[in-house]
Order: sequence, then C-alpha cells, then structure tokens
Amino acid sequence: MDLGIRGRRALVAAASKGLGRGCAEALAAAGVDLVINARGAEALARTAAEIRAAHGVNVTEVAADITSEAGRAAVLAAAGAVDILVTNAGGPPPGHWSDWGRDDFIRALDANMLTPIALMQAVLPGMIARRWGRIVNITSQSVKAPIATLGLSNAARTGLTGFVAGTARQVAPDGVTINNLLPGIHDTDRATSLDSGVATGAGIPLEEARARRAATIPVRRYGTVEEFGATCAFLCSAHAGFIVGQNLLLDGGAMNATL
Repeated sequence: MDLGIRGRRALVAAASKGLGRGCAEALAAAGVDLVINARGAEALARTAAEIRAAHGVNVTEVAADITSEAGRAAVLAAAGAVDILVTNAGGPPPGHWSDWGRDDFIRALDANMLTPIALMQAVLPGMIARRWGRIVNITSQSVKAPIATLGLSNAARTGLTGFVAGTARQVAPDGVTINNLLPGIHDTDRATSLDSGVATGAGIPLEEARARRAATIPVRRYGTVEEFGATCAFLCSAHAGFIVGQNLLLDGGAMNATL
C-alpha cells in the first residue's frame, strides 16, 4: 500500500534502536525524510547511515537527551518544519510503591509525560498552519492495564494519555491527528532488561523468564519492532485522517478485555 506520505518530513525520538527505530525504518520505507534522535551518538550515526543506505531518504541525526530542555531545543532546531512527530523515551525503572519519592515521580513525568507534551506544543502550530500533521506517541499497555512494578510509568503515561485525549480533538479540524501506540512486550532491550530482573528475582535463567512471559501472550511470542513500525507508519499515513485520539494496543492479545 502506498501510504501517501512520500516526501514528508518526520521527527522520531529515541530512534537509534528498539521501537523508535522500527518506526523510523517504516517511515523511511514509505519515502519520508527523517530527523532522528537518541542520546548515544555512535549508535545513532550507525542507524542513520543504515537507513539512508536502505531507503535512500534524507536522514539528519541529533544526539541529545530529548528529556532535557537543551536537548529538545537542539532537536527541534535541526528538525525545522515537520509533518510527522513520533514521541518516544525510555521508561522509568521498575520498583515498589514504597521505594519511590517525589524526585522519582518528577523524573518519570519529565521523561514520559512532559517531554512529549513539549514536543507536541512545539510542532503543532506549524502543522495547523499547513493544515496537515500526524503525531504518534509511544506509550505503554500499562495505560489500559497497569503493571504493579511499573508504577512510575503507569502514572506518567496515563497523564500523557489524558492530555492527548483533549488536545487531539482540538486540532483535528485542522487536519492534524494525534494518537497513541500502546506496546505490549516486544523483542527489545527494554524487554530484556525487565526479563533479567525477573530472572534474577526468581533465580531462573533469562531464557526461562522470557519463555514464561511469552506463554502469557495469546500469540505465544513477543512482538517485533518491524510490525510495530508498520503500525506506526500507517497511523502517520494519508489514510489515517479519521483516526483521532485513539489508544491502539499492540500486545498480541495479552490484555484480556472486551473493549
């Protein structure tokens, strides 16, 4: 399918690996020029070179901490006028409710709520003026089904979801859509980190911890970054203009719910 976005310009945060890279790759395959960001300059430069070689699009990389004010300023300055924004940032560490203090929550809010909001506020005026735009926020399945050990993430990402719910409907008349993608377990470094914690706590090999978790997913496997990226690219496409303010689960059926 031709997604109808060839020649558009996208900003994809935290795109050197994992789900962010999956989104960047899928957009590049659709002919979208990219501005990609991550903190690690070496991995980011390698990703940019590989995407250029594979898809023949323009790729600008900006190594910066997107969760900092200075980092956002650098990325936005390089990005210029973007048609597509994909927000993404690593989730806060797991833990127990009794371990978290105010500073922990502030860091989680900065990374997983306030940073995507700041990026949206920066690009929305231009999108509205041009009467076209697509924004996809990568959040988490924990927005719909909270994960006890990820309380910091539960709180911050749910706050972002509330902001998007209202804002998406305000900008929709201007041809701009905002939606959230809610990943379940995908085969990424984040999943490996969480599985390693479970394995250590239970005194079992990492492979067994992974197998146990895969067994709880109806499709009996982890998601891939490629299928996640393809879904993101469709939400950014010319065909998705009637999808507004939605929270789309990509979890292999793991969340057991009717609606």
